[in-house]
Amino acid sequence: MKIAIITDQPRSSVLSTDEGIQEDRQSFETMKYIMDALAPEYEVLCIPMDLNILEKLHAKEVDFVFNLSNGIKGEASLSQLPAMLEFAGIPYTGSGPLPHGLAYNKIISGKIFKASGIPTPNFVSVRNVDELANLKLDFPLIVKPKDEGSSRGIQNDSLTFNLNALRDKVYENLQKYNPPLMISEYIEGREFTVGILGNGEDLEVLPIMEIDFSGLPDGMNKIYSFEAKFKYDEHIIYHIPSNIDEETEALIKNSAISAYHSLGIRDYARIDIRLRNQKAYVIEINSLPGLDKYHSDIIKMAKAKGIEYNELIKRIVNIARKRTGK
Repeated sequence: MKIAIITDQPRSSVLSTDEGIQEDRQSFETMKYIMDALAPEYEVLCIPMDLNILEKLHAKEVDFVFNLSNGIKGEASLSQLPAMLEFAGIPYTGSGPLPHGLAYNKIISGKIFKASGIPTPNFVSVRNVDELANLKLDFPLIVKPKDEGSSRGIQNDSLTFNLNALRDKVYENLQKYNPPLMISEYIEGREFTVGILGNGEDLEVLPIMEIDFSGLPDGMNKIYSFEAKFKYDEHIIYHIPSNIDEETEALIKNSAISAYHSLGIRDYARIDIRLRNQKAYVIEINSLPGLDKYHSDIIKMAKAKGIEYNELIKRIVNIARKRTGK
């Protein structure tokens, strides 16, 4: 079987900040790690995503795609490659265009969580700073792009404590990211992330990881910001498995699985959760979580269960192959 790993064109071409540069570096390294993992069993090649991707896949007689494409622009960038592959009838790993689109849009997914009875923070969406005049949420509040991943747009000052700071952050983000922005209630509490593999009722929940921000330097907010993730990672403590009792573990798992099913996610994903007063709030779903061999959270969780990197990558392919019958 011939597998093509499809990556993005350089994101720094449209986001020329530390975020874009870091993402490009991590994407290139991840592609190499996945090639090494699959090479013993498959013929593997790497193809950057572009307008001619289907023509290239057919020319190279590709049987299966390992999707690493987040897209670099557009409100539905995460759905672009899956939609093209669906049209061409080429099987691939991960979720389809609709689940990716729902998960990628934090405003839409938040509405689905609420409609499904899944705990999630209260939030509003805004298209300009004037809409903040009648805000009905209590501070502190987090300002988020609605359709970005890998902590893009979540900086240390995204957590705001007054209206002036909120206005400044909303104005700044509207210059960079697609409107509307999401303004979300801050859940003060412990943070967890949950890795899930599989489809339907045949799911495997990886050991829950707690992300402990207590070691961050003074002046750093206790959130998984871009700075915390990429500049102060050595100050973050990752507890795997997390130190929680069986009841709390069940609460977190139930919220994560419910969120996974509510959006129709398939094959694998990572769900971020905050715990407050024994209630597990779903913050968001990453339907295409990072697979960096040494830094990505889902890799750390898999390793805690004895699943080494190469085995996890092959397992993702096998899950997708079973789903597609290929």
